Amino acid sequence: MIRVATGTILFVVMLGCQTVEPDYDKPAHIIDVDDASRSALQQAVNAAIGTNVTLADNALTDTSLLTLENRPPRTMENPNPQGRIMEIPIQFQLIKNGNDCILIDQRDRSRQVLSGTSCETE
Repeated sequence: MIRVATGTILFVVMLGCQTVEPDYDKPAHIIDVDDASRSALQQAVNAAIGTNVTLADNALTDTSLLTLENRPPRTMENPNPQGRIMEIPIQFQLIKNGNDCILIDQRDRSRQVLSGTSCETE
């Protein structure tokens, strides 16, 4: 019984010392931007936020971070409000894991694979 326990402990310790594969979750940016990659990004962001947002054509092409700030609400009295909302902005990070480009919602760490999108690590 002691030999089995010692062997099990040794096995678990050996597993814990293994290195992580180098292609796991590296910050990335989109390359070879086309309609398919823009559409995949747009759909992923819209699904995560639950509403339609407008993204620039060069979103996530220079950096792995995408930050969205809320607009002040429009009212009848103030159709074009000025100023800032002091809520924490919504952030997404693009990572490359193996051959997949994955968009991570930083609020809850949920992940969406961006199909039809090519990216490279930073």
